[in-house]
Amino acid sequence: MNARRAPWLLTMLLVMVSLPILILYTWLFVDSVSVSAPGSIWPKAFTLKNWRFLFETIEGHASIWRVTFNTLVFALCTVTVVIGTSVTAGYALSRLKFPFRAQFLGGVLILHAFPSISLIVAIFLMLRLLGLYDTLAGVILVKASLEIPFGIWVMKGFYDSVPWEIEMAGIQDGASRFQVWRRLILPQVQPAIAALAIFSFIAAWSEFILPLVLAPSSETQLLSVYLAGLLTDDYLSDYGLLKAVGLFYILPVMVFYLFTQDKLMNIYSGATKG
Repeated sequence: MNARRAPWLLTMLLVMVSLPILILYTWLFVDSVSVSAPGSIWPKAFTLKNWRFLFETIEGHASIWRVTFNTLVFALCTVTVVIGTSVTAGYALSRLKFPFRAQFLGGVLILHAFPSISLIVAIFLMLRLLGLYDTLAGVILVKASLEIPFGIWVMKGFYDSVPWEIEMAGIQDGASRFQVWRRLILPQVQPAIAALAIFSFIAAWSEFILPLVLAPSSETQLLSVYLAGLLTDDYLSDYGLLKAVGLFYILPVMVFYLFTQDKLMNIYSGATKG
């Protein structure tokens, strides 16, 4: 009897946890397309005035489409650098033996433990010295470098789970080490690559401190900084506009997650065929 009740209890628990979040997003959407009376939470009339930022540039702020393009470039380039570095470095640390390998892994772990805010002054001075301050390239390199330690550890763990027999069989058949890695090993860790890409994209899209400090101008501004700018000027009292911009900011991540969540559920490790 208890075994039969367990799925229902789990379902009820998930509903109780999810319901406040669903109510919050529903309220955010309704408020973004409506006008409410002062002191009331119920919409008085529906309007698209709050979404005017899609068709006209708000005074004192950059174009929303320019900012969205910058954010998309920032997120995609960060994912590319993180995946490219983590996939190769993770394999080397998993399969190759070289001096100070353990110390290097420990250093990578320590680097990941440092919050970005504690390094912001040193990063700022370094970008100024390299001429990359207030450029998308500079903030992309910084964000990617802070995400790479996590990516290396994730990929190393998945490479460690791939049996050596698969690699040895490929080498015995005459394939080079690179061919074995590309044709036999990479397919075994594709779920890890997909999961790392998802996490890196979400982390880059939601980043605020780095672009605020390292890319503050309107030409390189990102959506998180754009939204924060609305909170610091006269638009603070325009709650409908703020909610519409906030919904526009989180909508791409929600859509991206809905289309890729199955990749997070299919993480598996390779196995040796008998």
